[in-house]
This record gives sequence, structure tokens and C-alpha cells, in this order.
Amino acid sequence: MRRFGETLENLERVVAARKDDPSARSYTSRLLAGGVPAIGGKVKEEAGELVEAAARESDDRVISEAADLVYHMLVLLACRGVELRRVEDELARRFGISGLDEKAARRTGAAPDTPATVATPSRPSTDGASS
Repeated sequence: MRRFGETLENLERVVAARKDDPSARSYTSRLLAGGVPAIGGKVKEEAGELVEAAARESDDRVISEAADLVYHMLVLLACRGVELRRVEDELARRFGISGLDEKAARRTGAAPDTPATVATPSRPSTDGASS
């Protein structure tokens, strides 16, 4: 049985390998060659498809579209040289902070009040998440 996050780590490694050693037969390599404009266009497209699926389609379609979006997000991060770990670290930093407080702090440039003990879950929960 695989542990949570294992597939994302493996996919991130494959995307990085395609960046380092492009292949003409690789969709990932083609996206990376197009840079942020090409990858960003796909991220926007997949985000829209996810929202549409969530509004009108089955859970299986929602899961499929979410997977497409996550894949394209990983390619975009790789294009910028940003590791998924840094995104996870940012989510951990925000965990336990009110989303409203965190967003207000971004507007003012001030740091939000941080709880004395902030849990670092293996995956974000809806309690205290700042989205």
C-alpha cells in the first residue's frame, strides 16, 4: 500500500527528469518547452474544467479533473524550479491560521497571528485551512 503523497513525489521526480532530459515523445517535455505561457494556459484550462465538473458531473469526473490540474501545477512549479515541498511548507505555515486573517495580512503586509502550536498534518484538513 502506498503512503499518502508518494505518487506526487514520484510524479514530481518524473517531471524534473523531463525538464533535465527532454524527450520529443513526452507531453511533459513539450509543456516545459512552452514555458509559463503554455503551462499556465493548461493550468487555467484544467482549473475551469475542474470547476465545471464539480458543478455538473460525477465524483469520478471531479477526481479526474483534479488530477489533471495537480499534474499541470507540478509541471508549472518545475518550470519555475519550485519544489512541491515548498508549497507544502507554505500550507503548513498557514495551517491553524484563520483564512480571513491570513488574507488580510497579505493585503497589509503584516504577519498574521500565529497559534502557539501549529500542527503540521500530512495533508491539509478543512479545519483551519486558509483557502
